[in-house]
Amino acid sequence: MSITRQNLSVIIVSYRSDHVIENCINSIDSEIEIIVIDNSNNHELKKKVESKYQNVRCILSKENLGMGAGNNLGIKNVNKDFAFILNPDVTLERNSMKEIFAASNEIDDFGIIAPISNKDEYPNYVLKKGQNFDTEKPFKVKSVDGYAMLLNLKQLKKINDFNFFDENFFLYLENEDLCKRLIEKNKDIYIIPKSKINHLGGKAVDPKYKNEIEYLRNWHWMWSKFYFNKKHYGYSIALFKVLKNLISAKIKFFYYLITFNTFKRKIYQMRLLGLINSMIGKNSYYRPSF
Repeated sequence: MSITRQNLSVIIVSYRSDHVIENCINSIDSEIEIIVIDNSNNHELKKKVESKYQNVRCILSKENLGMGAGNNLGIKNVNKDFAFILNPDVTLERNSMKEIFAASNEIDDFGIIAPISNKDEYPNYVLKKGQNFDTEKPFKVKSVDGYAMLLNLKQLKKINDFNFFDENFFLYLENEDLCKRLIEKNKDIYIIPKSKINHLGGKAVDPKYKNEIEYLRNWHWMWSKFYFNKKHYGYSIALFKVLKNLISAKIKFFYYLITFNTFKRKIYQMRLLGLINSMIGKNSYYRPSF
């Protein structure tokens, strides 16, 4: 199932990512179409990237859609057979796309393929229990991280009643959810070990907003963790899986309250609020305050 520059689009969902997004774009072959979904409605960014890069189209969302809905908006605007989801703080190594193109000729069918992180200590995939693999050849995995995943749209659109990303997730685990649903539909997920990428990790948003982003991440990590487990395993299992998080967050919240550590106190306050809101069935409404 051959992937080429002509039948592939790259989707980059950005939010105040001006400081890194051009490095990402520059690492992508200029013959490949790039669709930027900007969740901060940044007209200056749109003007800048569309005038500088002939292969880039920037779509401004009227609100901050998050990762899942942002990726879905990108997919709706792709008219190619394949869509490569990238975070703006990812850069491809020189031969990354060449290796993906070559590997696609060796694989009969797939739902998702992904390059491999160049940081061995932080793998961007989860193996099946007891699985061994060849470090030179494409190998199947249980799931891949959402910051770099190439979707076989031609095949996935054939699945009855299949939605791409669950838009209830604003941030975190939308990729795990997608991968789990694909595995259940007998669609394979592969890592291409010769295709390497660099992921800065948590650097997609301008660092001047680092405190607000930490609050956002902690709220949504806990919201998504409970929602994911409730969706796939039921409420009781979800509650069991987050019980330690709930107890720990309560203890640490009160500890940092009485020690006057405002930043840490708010971190654990956000964890509690995200978790409680998910447990009582409220949507993932929390957004940055900037």
